[in-house]
Amino acid sequence: MKKILVLLAIGVLLAGCQKSGDTAKGGAGAEKVLTHDELVSAAKEEGRVVVYSITSRISSASEAFEKLYGIKVEYSNLKDGELIEKVTKEVGGRIDGADFVISQDSGRVYGQLIATNYLVNYVPESLKSVIPAQYQDPLIFQLINKVFIFNSEKTDQPVIKNVWEVTEPKWKGLVQFKDPNTEGVNMNFLTMLTSPEWSGKLEKAYENLYGKKLVLTTKNAGYEWIKAFFGNGLVLGNSDTTISENIGVKGQPATTMGLFVYSKTRFDAGKNLALTAMTELEPFSGFMYPAFLHLTANARHPNAAKLFIEYLMTAEGFAPWAKDVGAYSPNPSVKINDGDHPVSFWETRLVPEDPQFIFENRADVEEFVNNIAYKK
Repeated sequence: MKKILVLLAIGVLLAGCQKSGDTAKGGAGAEKVLTHDELVSAAKEEGRVVVYSITSRISSASEAFEKLYGIKVEYSNLKDGELIEKVTKEVGGRIDGADFVISQDSGRVYGQLIATNYLVNYVPESLKSVIPAQYQDPLIFQLINKVFIFNSEKTDQPVIKNVWEVTEPKWKGLVQFKDPNTEGVNMNFLTMLTSPEWSGKLEKAYENLYGKKLVLTTKNAGYEWIKAFFGNGLVLGNSDTTISENIGVKGQPATTMGLFVYSKTRFDAGKNLALTAMTELEPFSGFMYPAFLHLTANARHPNAAKLFIEYLMTAEGFAPWAKDVGAYSPNPSVKINDGDHPVSFWETRLVPEDPQFIFENRADVEEFVNNIAYKK
């Protein structure tokens, strides 16, 4: 019944998409291709651009863009769910709002904003031969990673080699993870584990660790790991920053670990923490998720939006994000932070997002997680 309801929902969304297509024809999607100089001229004539963003660092980028081009930027920093709801209401209702957005939570963005044509993909002409093809549709602005990180005050050697170890009694109550109901990317990661590819890898990892086949009590090894992960006293937090401080603080009687954003390792020196990432775990060391750049279908300032998108994809535009580890531009000419690894390193060690798979399967995983994690 749930699958049927999902398909019906998609049908309703696509119907809305047909309705909104009229709006798209008159907006950004109908703009002709301009040279960079023509685009700058057209953007300056518009004189203003409105952006909704899931990252607060858009404030610094907006200030630099305004200074460079003299175009006024109005930005709003929103949580991922708030952004999706706002764009749905505004574009679907033909209400003026953002000209472009920086979004995350790929499953919901795919189902609610891309499949409905509320968002329009745009790749700057100057970057079509630069950005790898797999990051162009939808255009990825940033890749972010969450990695298993442990308190390394007593040892700098990895404390586990296989993710099934976090389900063992010795780690009961010592592992922390951001509540997946407070940030969609965490639920997306859990959903990806139930895919044929990753559940298969988890099943093999179990056999490699314990020398025997996994006995299933759920649909597959992905669900089985989630069940064991939450069932071993997993501590859920509301903030990756707080989790990093809980894990990294020195003087703890027992070694702790968490699965949180890699960028928090930058706090080691400033907050006197002991945080070390584990990058060689079987079958994964964490997960990586994208933030997208899109024009809205009813953009009032499409040329200014295109110019800002082009700017954000350059080293200069990405500078507010590039100053820390754990933030990666898909533009290979944008250098990574000193001491970090390139995207190619992380791609082979982390679980990526498949937006369509997540959109079609997340409701099942949410129901499963809610039943095992929140029922008393």
